Order: sequence, then structure tokens, then C-alpha cells
Amino acid sequence: MNDQFDFISASDKPALLAFSTPEWLEEVKSALQQLGYKVHTAATHSDFLVRFSQVRYQVVVIEERFAANTLEENLTLQALQRMPVAQRRHSTIILIGESFQTFTPMQAFQQSVHAVINSSELFLINQLIEKSATDNQMFMHSFNEVQSRLYTTPVAR
Repeated sequence: MNDQFDFISASDKPALLAFSTPEWLEEVKSALQQLGYKVHTAATHSDFLVRFSQVRYQVVVIEERFAANTLEENLTLQALQRMPVAQRRHSTIILIGESFQTFTPMQAFQQSVHAVINSSELFLINQLIEKSATDNQMFMHSFNEVQSRLYTTPVAR
């Protein structure tokens, strides 16, 4: 089915991919599908921004050179880095590339993402995505719990 018209239900786990390397795209897409995610792929920077603004993706995986020759030219990553945290808090954002050391917190922090993964470790991508998503859920648990209570607590007058 063309994911252009792939509807997301409340029980779905949506994921968004932004890759220029077809082999990496297929490997990550397959891993996410095995983990039960409904996967959408962005073909361009503007396609990514439109999709990201329309769906609350649980997992977003970006190649460091998506639609770019270098990490510094990656407009999609730049847009995410400039985006207010409230707009991207719902997603676990993972950056994949040759210039990263897998799960290095300082590199992830420098890129404003939750995790970085070296492309040489794509053979472990199922476990790496699952760990990234679980770590982010645990980190955000208290915040989400308080936010949920604030929205459901009636205002006293």
C-alpha cells in the first residue's frame, strides 16, 4: 500500500524514516516493521517536514546524509534541531551514520537527538531501536505522567 494514503489509528505505532542510502532504508524499515511499527518514508526534506507535522511519530530515524552530501548540509536534521522541544518531545529521534559511535550520549546531545548509531552496526538495528525507544520512554515517563494529570484534573474555583 502506498504510504501516502496509509492511515494511522490510535493503536498504531508510527515511525518515520529519512534515508538516502536504499540498503540502509530497507534494513531499518524491515527492523521497525518486525517491532510492530507502521513505517512511513520521506523522500525529501519538505516531505519529511509535512509528514512530521501531521503525525505524532513514536520513532524517527534519519540518515546523517539524508538529501545532503554532509551532515552539516542535512536540512531535515537542522529543522529538527531548531524545532521547539514541545513539537518533537513525542518522538524518539535516532541519527544513523558513519561518523558516529553507537550510543555516545555527547554525540547525541550535540545533534539534538536521542541516540546516534554507527552504520556498521545496522545488523543490530532491531535491538538498538528498541533500546533507544525504551530509554526515551523511561526518561519521559515522569514528565508524561504529570502532564497527563494536569490535563485531567478539574480546575478548582
